[in-house]
Amino acid sequence: MPYVKIELTREGVTREQKQQLIKGVTDLITDVLNKDPQLTHVVIQEVNLDDWGFAGEQVSVLREKGITADKK
Repeated sequence: MPYVKIELTREGVTREQKQQLIKGVTDLITDVLNKDPQLTHVVIQEVNLDDWGFAGEQVSVLREKGITADKK
């Protein structure tokens, strides 16, 4: 029974986007590992910007500086 956990910063990911992630990951696990999609679990956990950091800074501070993970 595959279990996949996706952690994202809490920045307005829509219900539809989450559904796309769940479907896409489930399909990938099914295609690559030949696992039953009915037994594949995908969990999305959103984390507050103050509770996530990298490069020594909170993501909230990085966002204030205009630093994002968006494709340019």
